[in-house]
Amino acid sequence: MYLTQGAGSCMLATAAMLEFIDKTLDSACGFLWGYILIFALLGTHLYLTCLLRFPQRHFFTGLRLYFAKHGEGQISQFSSLMVSLAANVGTGNIVGVAVAVTTGGPGAVFWCMLTGVFGMATRYAESLLAIRYRTRDEKGNIIGGPMYAIEKGLRCKWLAVVFAVVTAIAAFGIGNLTQANAVSQVLANSALEVPTWITGVVMVLLVGAVLLGGLQGIARVCTALVPTMAIVYVVGCIAILITNAGFVWPAICHIVDSAFHPQAAAGGFVGSTLMLAMQQGVRRGLFSNEAGLGSSPIVSAPSQTPNTVQHALVASTGPFWDTVVICSLTGITLTTCIMAHDHITTNDGELLTYVSFATLGTFGSAMLTISLASFVISTVLGWSYFGERSLEYIGGRRLIYPYRVLWIIVAFVGCVVPKSSIVWNFADLANGLMALPNLICMVGLSGVLVAETRKYLWENRLFEVDKTLLTGKNEENSEKN
Repeated sequence: MYLTQGAGSCMLATAAMLEFIDKTLDSACGFLWGYILIFALLGTHLYLTCLLRFPQRHFFTGLRLYFAKHGEGQISQFSSLMVSLAANVGTGNIVGVAVAVTTGGPGAVFWCMLTGVFGMATRYAESLLAIRYRTRDEKGNIIGGPMYAIEKGLRCKWLAVVFAVVTAIAAFGIGNLTQANAVSQVLANSALEVPTWITGVVMVLLVGAVLLGGLQGIARVCTALVPTMAIVYVVGCIAILITNAGFVWPAICHIVDSAFHPQAAAGGFVGSTLMLAMQQGVRRGLFSNEAGLGSSPIVSAPSQTPNTVQHALVASTGPFWDTVVICSLTGITLTTCIMAHDHITTNDGELLTYVSFATLGTFGSAMLTISLASFVISTVLGWSYFGERSLEYIGGRRLIYPYRVLWIIVAFVGCVVPKSSIVWNFADLANGLMALPNLICMVGLSGVLVAETRKYLWENRLFEVDKTLLTGKNEENSEKN
């Protein structure tokens, strides 16, 4: 009896602790994302868009450069983009959009898409700086990212360390816990009813096997996996939209209207204010494409590119595919299903996407399950590289293997942890803390951005080889700019 009472008390204490952690993280996220980051991110997106003369208009040039290979590096520009998309395209596009719709209303989808459009300029800028200030580690590998740009460009070592520390920690949230938790919950609630611990074991085995191959191994897997699974998921969404064709246009109109007008709860939708829709849309947009976060530039650094701008244009296409295409398609699909099916409401929360795909029967459920599982694995792999490079900046290569072991353990924990809201709040808070130093870096080095863009893009010298990259002269040149 005493053992039973003791176990019951322990469970209650654990539940109370989880509730306390959840509320604390939620309050911190509410403060950070209330106005500070929304206006900081959108402001930076708009500032860089104007400063760099709307680099989004060079989208098709970026597409043509996908397979260009004229510079020094470890992986191709296309592989670099695929690793970036692998880290970006995940639960943020599937579960994250569902969370945005259920808490901020359909209008959040519009703000999410807008974040992707203007985020293309920010991704261009942060990738350019990653190439400009890249360097080599003790083994000769090419490394870079915002921490090196902050240290060498802004001459602010302490801020670079802050970014690296926050990134190494944040990787466990956005790139590990949330991903593992989402796929385990979907599999557990699917027709397969897969126990969460089994999902965790499979996740550990798959991720562990690929991590042994380092960046090249991650790049090979992501290059093969991401395009295929993205196509599968898009086909599934289109199939749902065709099935509910009569509700597609009304759903699009409702999304746009909800983005600018307060909405009362009705017809399966949650009520929302303009600020709430904007907040959720921008937050999930950042979680999805990570433009301004500073993570993706870390994998831009080792790309084979002749100059800073060529790969920056390639990298800038990422938010378009990730947010403008996949997130928007997800949001329209979810809104259409809510309008077309009475049994589907925003009360379905994180499982809203799964419930929507289930309207296609077993085929739809299987398609979503396979897509989500593939996206999650690729995201966990991509973010493991971001975390490793950040940790290497702090303490050298000796920390990489212990970090990998911890990474695999946390992936298992993410699968079995029951309180998913804690995971999402932790990821949101970590995202915001990462973004701030990176935004400061881009604004502070705006002169370098303009100089590089003028030289290679505005003067049509995209294929000119910059011989100062990786020679040490780049720092001297950036100071002159």
